Amino acid sequence: MVVIAKILYWTSLLVIFYTYFGYGVLMAIFAKWRPRKAILANDNDPLPEVTVLIPAFNEAQVLGAKIRNTLELNYPGDLFDVLVITDGSTDGSPDIVRAFPQVKLIHESRRMGKAAAINKAMESITSPIVVLTDANAFIHPDSLRLLVAHYTNERVGAVSGEKRVMVTGMSGAGEKGEGLYWKYESFLKNQDAQVGTLVGAAGELFSYRRRLFQPLEPDTILDDFVISLRICEKGYRVAYEPAAWAIERGSAGIREEQLRKVRIAAGGFQAMKRLRTLMNFKKHPLLTFQYVSHRVLRWTLAPAGMPVLLATNLFLVVIEAHSWYKFTLLCQAIFYSSACFGWLGARNNTKWPLVYIPYYFVFMNWAVFLGWTRFIKGQQSGIWEKSERLEMPTLDKK
Repeated sequence: MVVIAKILYWTSLLVIFYTYFGYGVLMAIFAKWRPRKAILANDNDPLPEVTVLIPAFNEAQVLGAKIRNTLELNYPGDLFDVLVITDGSTDGSPDIVRAFPQVKLIHESRRMGKAAAINKAMESITSPIVVLTDANAFIHPDSLRLLVAHYTNERVGAVSGEKRVMVTGMSGAGEKGEGLYWKYESFLKNQDAQVGTLVGAAGELFSYRRRLFQPLEPDTILDDFVISLRICEKGYRVAYEPAAWAIERGSAGIREEQLRKVRIAAGGFQAMKRLRTLMNFKKHPLLTFQYVSHRVLRWTLAPAGMPVLLATNLFLVVIEAHSWYKFTLLCQAIFYSSACFGWLGARNNTKWPLVYIPYYFVFMNWAVFLGWTRFIKGQQSGIWEKSERLEMPTLDKK
């Protein structure tokens, strides 16, 4: 029994450490040792035609500002179109789009879901490059030029920008945790791209070659993730351009953030089922290594390892009382206690420094369990679930 407990303890500890820390360190070493130099277009090279696609469901509150932000991007007006598809919107979103005659509108009175809306919009797009962006994300003016510069490399099938979460002095634990999480994610994406490819693009600002787009199953939850990984399956890279960024506010509250995270987790299990060929290490060893390390472990073994680590650690302290096991149990006790304080602060809108880090970490992994339950029971619909986010203040264009 002790031997089994030790095996489970050390396996869980190593999986958790590797997933959330070791992989990032390893990729940083690889990136520094043998970095992939980006092949970029010159300033004098002709720019390709681009279509900016904005799927929207009941986004009247931000849609006008989003369209103005898009039309002001630093890109020749005769080379880029803006297409908005208002999927089943009932809040006047189509009328807002019609107020901009230079913007194309597709309105579906019947709510189809985001994946089906993207499929529908793609049927009318003829430009070689498509830029997919969320209605509540505001884009840096130079982003289009920065993204398309990567397409001079024929092996680049898609380019992702950077997602940023606006964190202010008034931000709560959830928004601060989300902001910190995305800073870490941006670091990992940068290392991934330098070594091989991104394994999942940011839907807030994501471009791809139109000819590589594969229609999505209508119930697809993580459209950006599936589109980008299927491009990788075809042998192309997904590049990363951190200077091209889109910014948004965090969720309006803890409940909204939990619903969003659970939906993402359920979508992760759905995607893993549909992207089984990415587990073929012989076919694409580097891609499989990155995919498993960065994505699969986060949705499977790492969350499962947390309760196993705690239970086996407690058992080994009782049985052996070894100083190492006592130390790690103390660390876990401090960590989970801090997470509880962070949870209380989030519920009461009280800002306690630092505790939002362990709180958000536990919160994310708990959402994976809830997402797995939804996926197994078939309770997660592919129909659009709009999450409420905090209001975006007026942005400085600099």
